[in-house]
Amino acid sequence: MRNAALVLGIIGGIWAMIVGFFGFGYTQFIEQHGEIGTLATQVDNPGLIRAASFLAPILAIAGGAMARSRNMAAAVLLFASALAVYLAFGFNVFTMFPIGFCLLGGALALAAREPDAH
Repeated sequence: MRNAALVLGIIGGIWAMIVGFFGFGYTQFIEQHGEIGTLATQVDNPGLIRAASFLAPILAIAGGAMARSRNMAAAVLLFASALAVYLAFGFNVFTMFPIGFCLLGGALALAAREPDAH
């Protein structure tokens, strides 16, 4: 279970990083160049988008990396990453995989009571 949590955390973190690049870039582009009519408008809270774009991938990858040695801490980090992506971007076609991978990785890390058999 710990190995599965490790893989899911890292993959979820990579997906969250891709979503974060676009989220951070969008808010920065609108701030620099202004809104484009109704096609591209600034989000309500660009600070939240930028913070989650930076922190969520780091939390997910760190949680995945810790899953083999510190499963409880890994579960907390993976759940926090999923929550950050959900609060910043909502649940949609682009965020369903990072949220799902981080939630499942966190649940598996939480359920892993003993080290994996080698």
